[in-house]
Amino acid sequence: MKPAANVTLAIPSIGVRALRVIPYTGTADDKPGTVIQDRGLFASPRGPAGGVGPGEIGNFIITGHRTAHGKPLARLPELKTGAHILVTADGTTYDYVVTRTMTISFRKPAEKAQQNAPVPGHPGATPTHPMLTLSTCATPEDHAAGNYWHDALNNPEHRINKIATPTTTRRP
Repeated sequence: MKPAANVTLAIPSIGVRALRVIPYTGTADDKPGTVIQDRGLFASPRGPAGGVGPGEIGNFIITGHRTAHGKPLARLPELKTGAHILVTADGTTYDYVVTRTMTISFRKPAEKAQQNAPVPGHPGATPTHPMLTLSTCATPEDHAAGNYWHDALNNPEHRINKIATPTTTRRP
């Protein structure tokens, strides 16, 4: 499948409106992804160690900042099960619905692998349908607990991931 040239993400319930999603080859929250996020945009890792594109079978991963660079995911923890996430790719809109929340630790490789797995939370499982992992930092929660650890890219220990599945697709 040819990658979409123009992808945006909107989350009406928390005020995120059609912000650009930039694909890159890599894994969630690596250096190339952080550079994209530092521009106030969403980053989407692709390839063998990353995810797939919108509407494709597997894990479509999108990361964004919560406490810096425009704070596009400042309110992500408020996103409830059943909330809609709208991804528009070259005019086609995929309506994903949040099914669960998964928090992972960057200090635990097995947990980080859950975020990047083709089936979120289940490394080694074979995907059978499209899924979305929307991920941001848990910096406020970590700091409130006295945890100031961060990696070389300033990622805090924990990530908040909202896992969603598509319900409808609207084509132009």
